[in-house]
Amino acid sequence: MGVIKTPLPIKLFVGMLSPEPALFSACQALLSAEYGPIDLESNVMPWEVTSYYHEEMGSSIFRKFIFLQELMDPGKLAGVKLLTNAIEERYSLTSQSGSRRRINIDPGYVTEAKVVLATTKDFSHRVYIGSGIYAEVTLRYSSREETFTVLDHTYFDFRTIEYRELFNRARNMLRQNLNR
Repeated sequence: MGVIKTPLPIKLFVGMLSPEPALFSACQALLSAEYGPIDLESNVMPWEVTSYYHEEMGSSIFRKFIFLQELMDPGKLAGVKLLTNAIEERYSLTSQSGSRRRINIDPGYVTEAKVVLATTKDFSHRVYIGSGIYAEVTLRYSSREETFTVLDHTYFDFRTIEYRELFNRARNMLRQNLNR
C-alpha cells in the first residue's frame, strides 16, 4: 500500500483574455488581495489563436498571465476557479439578450512536473476536482529536453515557445521557493 503524503505546494497562475486590457489591472488587484503579491507577469499580447470568443468579446482580444508569489496547496484550485468565475460575472455586461463576458479568467498552477489548468468543461482528458470544476495537465516537464512539452490536447497558444518559456520561468521560481 502506498503512503499518503502531503503534496508539495504549487505556483498559482491566472490567464486572462479580454478586449479591454484595462480590466487586467482591476482583476489583478482582486486576485492579489485574495492570494497575495504577484511576482511574475507576462506582457499584454494580442490573442489571435481562435475565433472561439469572437461572438462574445469581439475579434480584438488580448492575453495576459500573472503568477502569484505565495505557494499554495494544489487542492485549492477548484476554489480559485469559483472565485475567478465570480470576478468574470462581476465585470460582465447584462442586457435583454443575456450576459456577455468582458473578461475570461482561467486559473491553473505550475509544479516541477506539469502545468495544470482549471475549467468548468468536462472532456476525456479532464479530471473532476470538485464544486463543478475539472482540471487538465496541459504541459508536462521533460527533464531530457529541460523544458515544458506539449500533449495531444494542449491548447494551441500553450504550444508556443513564448508561453513555454514563461512557464519555465515560473517553474524556476517555484523551485527556488522550494529550495530545490
